[in-house]
Amino acid sequence: MKTLKTIILGLVAVVTFGAASAKNIDNTANEKTSINYAVNAYVNAIAHGQNEALTEVLDNNFKFTMLRGKTMVSCNKAELMEFLKTTENVKQDCKSTVMVNESNADITVVKVNMQYKGFLRTNYVTLANTNDGWKITNVYSVFK
Repeated sequence: MKTLKTIILGLVAVVTFGAASAKNIDNTANEKTSINYAVNAYVNAIAHGQNEALTEVLDNNFKFTMLRGKTMVSCNKAELMEFLKTTENVKQDCKSTVMVNESNADITVVKVNMQYKGFLRTNYVTLANTNDGWKITNVYSVFK
C-alpha cells in the first residue's frame, strides 16, 4: 500500500510539473506573437543592433520605405535584414520612444521616435494581426 501511495504521489507530481512547463512554453509562444514583442524586436534591431528576433516578426511581404530629403528609398524583408547585418551589435546614440497611434483587432500603427543630437528619426510601424500573430508589414521612416 505504501508503494502504491508513493507511485501515485510521484505521478501527480510529474503531471503537475509537466502541465506547469507546458503552460510556460505556451506563454512564451503567445508572447512572441504579441504587438509588444514585435515592436520591441524592431526597436532593439534598429536602435541597439540586436537583430536576432526581428526576422520572425517581419511579415514575408514586409516593405520598408525611407524618405531622405526628397529621395525615397525602399527595400523588402531580405534587403533590410542584409543591411542590418552591417549594423549588428551597434548601439545608436539616440533615445527611443514608442507611442501607439492607432490600434484595433486587425491593424496597429506605432510611432517610434529616435531622438539623436541634432535630428529626429520617426518610424511609422504598421502591424497586422495575421494567422501567425502580430507581424510588422510596413515601416515608413522620415528624418527631421
